[in-house]
Amino acid sequence: MKLLANRDGPLVYRQRLATRLTHWVWVVCLFFLLLSGLQIFTARPDLYIGQQSGFAFENRVLSIGAAFDQGELGGVTTVFGRSFDTTGVLGVVEDADGNFQMQTFPGWLTIPSYRDLATGRIVHFFFAWVLVGTLALWLVASLVNRHLTRDILPRGRDLAALPGDIADHARLRLHHRRSYGPLQKLSYFTILIVVLPLMVATGLTMSPGVNAYAPWMLDLFGGRQTARTIHFVLMLALVAFAAIHIAMVLLAGPFNEMRSMVTGWIRIDGKEDER
Repeated sequence: MKLLANRDGPLVYRQRLATRLTHWVWVVCLFFLLLSGLQIFTARPDLYIGQQSGFAFENRVLSIGAAFDQGELGGVTTVFGRSFDTTGVLGVVEDADGNFQMQTFPGWLTIPSYRDLATGRIVHFFFAWVLVGTLALWLVASLVNRHLTRDILPRGRDLAALPGDIADHARLRLHHRRSYGPLQKLSYFTILIVVLPLMVATGLTMSPGVNAYAPWMLDLFGGRQTARTIHFVLMLALVAFAAIHIAMVLLAGPFNEMRSMVTGWIRIDGKEDER
């Protein structure tokens, strides 16, 4: 399996300064956004479809809670009406003393680690606006230096080569090119141009203040509760992307990959066609 770059390959300058700076700001932002977002979610650990949560009707698609079964407390997670025992993970977790207590997520998964909605909202909104500003900065810089059109935007030849690139990744035949491969382009385009802007838009749709100035956003996303559900699903997609991204960095040679995102220089395969 080809996991590491050819040591005889040339060093090429691949990552511009703006790309590197915004990348590391996003790492920090997404970390705090995830953990503070889960803190906010614990205030109402349910997801619905529509404008409002159901009282006289049922429109819930996810619920995390606790219930007693034969006198024992257990965590219960319900997805589309089907319930699962999630004791120790969701709904009922183990505290520092080894006792089980009703809590949506373990303390290490939230900021703060204890129930504090106000602090969670402050942290979440601060890093959300930092993310928005950084995303705007990246977009402008990437248009100016052509990083977006040259390296991110998938072209016809990339789509044609995508099946082969997916097969190479599945076999862990990881290449080190001067430019991004087809799967990288499609992944980065999806995250940067689709997922992150949608995260921002759905987050704004949940704000009553924004609703007053732009009520059309509620119609666009099918209601505040639907926007909240989409926001949560996009968060899961970002977590999955981050996990796969880190795994690929480790498999492809972490020193070479980290050097690329710190200094901009990466060693490509010796026989790589320098496009």
